[in-house]
Amino acid sequence: QVQLVESGGGLVQAGGSLRLSCAASGRSFSNYVMGWFRQASGKEREFVAVISRSGDTTEYADSVKGRFTISRDNAKSTVYLQMNSLKPEDTAVYYCGANFRRVSIVPGSYDYWGQGTQVTVPS
Repeated sequence: QVQLVESGGGLVQAGGSLRLSCAASGRSFSNYVMGWFRQASGKEREFVAVISRSGDTTEYADSVKGRFTISRDNAKSTVYLQMNSLKPEDTAVYYCGANFRRVSIVPGSYDYWGQGTQVTVPS
């Protein structure tokens, strides 16, 4: 079992920045591929970014490429999402997920989820 807790969300003006954190507890964090997803009101959960177990492989959704950066600190059992140049269309609840199989952009591949943190960028 892995427990995930996101933090760092909030209200930020367009063009601003936020850093989300996802702290994990339970089984060895370094065994898990970690992903960030988001879900806007009335929409399905969508992929944002993913990072491999060692951190040497990352992938991003086209909509955030060049603006968001995913990273992890296995010693602190934490994954981060640095979000810069935020836009109103980034408004959503952001979730981190963990899976022990492979780097994946598909939400159904993930075994554990946090409770989410709200990010709001007013238009």
